[in-house]
Amino acid sequence: MTQTAVTFRNGRIFDGSEFHDAHAVRFENGVLSAFGRDTEIEDIGQVVDLAGDILSPGYVDLQVNGGDGIMLGDDPSVQTLERMSRAHRALGVTWFLPTLITDTAENTRAAIAATTDAIRQKVPGIAGLHLEGPHLSVTRKGAHDAALIRPMQDDDLSELLKAAATLPCLKVTIAPENVSEAQVAALADAGVLVSLGHTDADYDTCRRYMDAGARCVTHLFNAMSQLGNREPGLVGAALSAGEVSTGLIADLVHVHPETIRAAWSAKTGPGRIFLVSDAMAVAGSDTTEFQLNGRTIHRQDGKLTLDDGTLAGADLDLTTAIRMLVTKVGMPLAEALSAATKSPTQLIKMPTKGPTDPDCNLSDLIRISHDLSKLEILG
Repeated sequence: MTQTAVTFRNGRIFDGSEFHDAHAVRFENGVLSAFGRDTEIEDIGQVVDLAGDILSPGYVDLQVNGGDGIMLGDDPSVQTLERMSRAHRALGVTWFLPTLITDTAENTRAAIAATTDAIRQKVPGIAGLHLEGPHLSVTRKGAHDAALIRPMQDDDLSELLKAAATLPCLKVTIAPENVSEAQVAALADAGVLVSLGHTDADYDTCRRYMDAGARCVTHLFNAMSQLGNREPGLVGAALSAGEVSTGLIADLVHVHPETIRAAWSAKTGPGRIFLVSDAMAVAGSDTTEFQLNGRTIHRQDGKLTLDDGTLAGADLDLTTAIRMLVTKVGMPLAEALSAATKSPTQLIKMPTKGPTDPDCNLSDLIRISHDLSKLEILG
């Protein structure tokens, strides 16, 4: 879109919460200049017939481990973050949290420094950093390297508090088995988004940690204590705690569609279930295998697995996740789209920029085909 003015009409305008049908929107020099009903907006400059397609805010993905053939942990550098940014922008992601899976203290420090530098250098799309470990439970480690999982020490806490002071958003996934309630409270008081995950902790323990300041749960149902008849586990705590939001991998490999439907109906607000890709190195590439902490991850039939079949992240983009929610789970389209746009944006306290907001830029938006099969990057 190189023309000074462009007008979009004959589509579905989505603002992050709801659709505005029979409306048009115009941008001049890439900035929103007019929004209203079709009959109120005149054609100026290039006129784009959306033909029923959706004009939406770009996606916000709070769990992105890699892309373009590389993992953040392979080389925690500005160059790696630039590659990840390009790969996920092509998949419709406007903002994301690069995510470091359980790693050494040295690599963790390097990831914090690289993310801080990338934001300073204005690498597009980086909203902060997600550290998924190393303070997790070995019992629920999933694909994380058990040899690198450890308790949070005073030096670790100090490092995280220092990072929280420099990053716009720091999300940390922890397990009660290796982190104390006092440490969670200190992190939360410093503005860290503390997320519970990779834990076998019982319901009461999880609720205590939420009372201490945890406000998120990492990939609901996966690598956590499950909802049982006498012990609700972290799943039950996530669904019943209104102050908590939770990510979900909606590839229908990690979680069955009927389980998703039940969880979505059961979730107590104002916290929300939001979509994450849990994307690995394969995102935005043709890569068929890669290394994770010296172990080979295989890509086949929409799955990423270790040699023993353990799931290792997801081979997923958020357009596909939205399509799965709508076509297989039966979710309303607006709700599915909101789970990839407004819900995660609100959780990390970023302003939502949709096609009805006065300060919206064309580069903030994406065009999604009406059948949810294709995506076009705008701006």
